[in-house]
Amino acid sequence: MIYTFYKYQGAGNDFVIIDNQNEQFPRQNFKQIKHICDRKFGVGADGFMLLETSQQADFKMTYHNADGKLGSMCGNGGRCIVAFAKFIGLIDNSTTFEASNSIYQATIENNEVRLKMNDLTTRDIQVYPDHVFLNTGSPHHVALVDDLDNFPVYTQGQKIRHGAPYFEEGTNVNFIEQLNNNTLKIRTFERGVENETLACGTGVTAAAIASHFTKKIEDNHIFVKAIGGNLSVSFELDQNHYKNIILSGPATYVFKGEIEI
Repeated sequence: MIYTFYKYQGAGNDFVIIDNQNEQFPRQNFKQIKHICDRKFGVGADGFMLLETSQQADFKMTYHNADGKLGSMCGNGGRCIVAFAKFIGLIDNSTTFEASNSIYQATIENNEVRLKMNDLTTRDIQVYPDHVFLNTGSPHHVALVDDLDNFPVYTQGQKIRHGAPYFEEGTNVNFIEQLNNNTLKIRTFERGVENETLACGTGVTAAAIASHFTKKIEDNHIFVKAIGGNLSVSFELDQNHYKNIILSGPATYVFKGEIEI
């Protein structure tokens, strides 16, 4: 069967999206999804998404990592699928959608998408001497380093991703450098992609929250420079509760095509 796919990217984090409201796509064919994401033999993407119907919201986002397996929440993927939903006329400038057993809210203006992430309690933020661990929809290890441009992200990220205490389940690994009192630079080794990506939305969110919680940054609107583009995270801290966490940035249509499965 022939399927039309759409390619989107958010700050260089790229995705293949298929409108599966008719439920025709073989979503359990993880091997085929991995093939689609392969950059040499397939379309090429950091992740694969199906836009499906939802009983609770405007639509449902079903996300697969580049290895074909079902993934946890993807922030840039969420922003891109919102742009796609508007492109096909499913939504206007605001929406709610279902993803990873949660309901997310988002707004879109031009190609800028603002995605409201899940709230986070401070007791779930684990601070260690050399890193911070927290879950912003996906698990993230965040480490502050010097000279990020020359840091060995792939080798160190791979080592941490598979090492203790993460092992089989693994984690995403973010290395950050603070540029000023409200700006970070970030590079991320993504679980499921098993490589460095040009941006990671939940990673950017984790880096911003971790930097604020450890008092490296006092501002509650933080700008984050990824390799593929600039994102920002704003939030409110209400006692021990981070709320109204908004991930903002571009979500851009790249091209569409057809694949036969």
